[in-house]
Amino acid sequence: MSGRLVLAVDGGNSKTDVAVVAEDGRVLAETRAGAFAPQRDGVAAAVDVVTAAVAALGAPAWGGGGRFDQVSACLAGADLPEEEEALAREFAARGLGRDVVVRNDTFALLRAGASAPWGVAVVCGAGINAVGVSPGGAVARFPALGRISGDWGGGLALGEEVLWHAARAEDGRGVPTALAGLVAACFGAATVTEVVLALHTGRLDGGRLHELAPAVFAAAADGDAVATALVERQAEEVAVMAEVCLRRLGLLATPAEVVLGGGLLTARDPLLTSLLESEFALRMPLAAPVVADEPPVLGAALLGLDRLGAPEAAGDRLRGHYRHSTLPGPPGAARAAS
Repeated sequence: MSGRLVLAVDGGNSKTDVAVVAEDGRVLAETRAGAFAPQRDGVAAAVDVVTAAVAALGAPAWGGGGRFDQVSACLAGADLPEEEEALAREFAARGLGRDVVVRNDTFALLRAGASAPWGVAVVCGAGINAVGVSPGGAVARFPALGRISGDWGGGLALGEEVLWHAARAEDGRGVPTALAGLVAACFGAATVTEVVLALHTGRLDGGRLHELAPAVFAAAADGDAVATALVERQAEEVAVMAEVCLRRLGLLATPAEVVLGGGLLTARDPLLTSLLESEFALRMPLAAPVVADEPPVLGAALLGLDRLGAPEAAGDRLRGHYRHSTLPGPPGAARAAS
């Protein structure tokens, strides 16, 4: 018998990680499924991704059956309280768990990367978002709806800025920049204009603009002024989100961890890292930046164990599992406990 069971879910724009965790911290089974995208596919279709993943694990793999005692789902697309509530209702309607808690995926990053259940997390991947939790449980967060809610940064925003500067450099309205050649090369085009027209006519998916993000860091490393300015702006945006969370929670004068996650931050680009260190020293000298090495599904599982009131040793055991193992690879890959 495994005692009470947690179904932990980290649902992201590119993949969904699912783990079955016992109350003592043992990972009984885990799998990776496709994208969790309620805003694109709808709430029901997004939750279908999780239910299919659970079904693929099979009850014998983890010794369970029926509903889980706790469903802890940290999800992309759960940006507003009403979105969290709608997703929680859908999970409950599927009979997955006795207690269902849905949070934005930034909460998983924070719980996985911080040494305590509180602090600040900033994720900078395709987009940008942040959350802060005080020692007393108060929360600071943002709508994170893109430019309409004041956000700037992440792969897509950088890609759009790169294309803007590249187009102007090519036609003479802007300053010369190596980004023009990098844009054309990224998409196998002869000119930036060719890329622009492909986007306009739909022959090129606008979502692919995030593929330009590495070009920014490469050009900045070579001294390109336009690219360097974009990296500087990205560092400032990451730092200001963390600073605002700390200020809202009254933690600017308290030593606190700021967990940094998402592809742009976990890549540890030397220039971006150096700029972040400078921004932190200026804005929040008592804050300690921590680049997350742990997968967010660990954070979702830890939040589930917290909800069950599991002992600290269970969390330590769970962390040990993810410290010494790798997640399943592509969607559809599953692994059960041996």
